[in-house]
Amino acid sequence: MPTVRIPTQLRSLTGGEGQITVEGSTVAEVLKALEAAHPGFHERLYDDAGKLRRFVNVFVADDDIRFQQGLDTPVGANQTVSIVPAVAGG
Repeated sequence: MPTVRIPTQLRSLTGGEGQITVEGSTVAEVLKALEAAHPGFHERLYDDAGKLRRFVNVFVADDDIRFQQGLDTPVGANQTVSIVPAVAGG
């Protein structure tokens, strides 16, 4: 099963856990399973149109899904999905 790395800002939803193992063969399925196991992720990750928020970056292994197949990007059984909030600065 894939592992999801949870950023510090969202660990309150997982009881402080930094990594969660869920089922899923695409990024969309993995994020849906994450929401089912730990409610609250959907509203933090998705906008009202059902798209990932602009400031949410998702990687499978080290590959940004925006340059892959988006939410349809395949996820292997032993791969890691990382949720990385964008950092604003100046």
